[in-house]
Amino acid sequence: MSATTSLAVGRYAPEGEPSGPPVLLVHGFASDGHTDWITTGWPAALTAAGRPVLVPDLPGHGSSPAPADVAAATPDAIAGALAAVGAELSEVDVIGYSLGARLAWELPGLLPVRRLVLGGISPMEPFGAVDVEAALAYAGGGKLPGDPLTAMIARMISAPGRDPVALCRCIEGLRSAPFDPAVGTLRVPTRFVAGKDDPVSQGVTGLLALVPGSDLVTVPGDHGGALRGAKFKAAALEFLGAF
Repeated sequence: MSATTSLAVGRYAPEGEPSGPPVLLVHGFASDGHTDWITTGWPAALTAAGRPVLVPDLPGHGSSPAPADVAAATPDAIAGALAAVGAELSEVDVIGYSLGARLAWELPGLLPVRRLVLGGISPMEPFGAVDVEAALAYAGGGKLPGDPLTAMIARMISAPGRDPVALCRCIEGLRSAPFDPAVGTLRVPTRFVAGKDDPVSQGVTGLLALVPGSDLVTVPGDHGGALRGAKFKAAALEFLGAF
């Protein structure tokens, strides 16, 4: 697993012989692999079950370089960078959360994905209505935007250790090709996981109808709580056959 990629990637191996294919974990917007996955115990749980794990940072997130321009931050471009992480694999399972789930939707056409877990996914393009200039102005010391969505994004890109310019470039690139899921796009076994109190995942049953044979597991928590909760991890690991 030494494929060249532009992304920073954490790699974790089980102590003994692998019990199944590697698992690629794709984190959410304005986060990183360490925050979403490592601190919540995912690599530890998966390697204990015998699964190798790959944890990349998305462009402009964590230790990965910022996208050079908007074109380098489109869904196709980022999915291509993620695919390069697993380019040498003959089979891979993928777990994506929030933005990571939206990007993971694209991966079965680029990688030999065996099974797919999509957590905290929005059935619509989440960045279309964001006022990027207002969010950047807040990050530079300006007033908090009055629009609730833009205010939320402004706070996210301004968190310690974040690169507001790079993250806004990602927003511009991602919304240049809005998420438009269609029937027949996914043809691999897929499990959706949604927090009971997560507004981001409202309407996820509409995605379920587009993926024949898929199922939905509802777990406790809001958008952040669902990711951190044990029920999400259990639902994902059970579906991947890690136990």
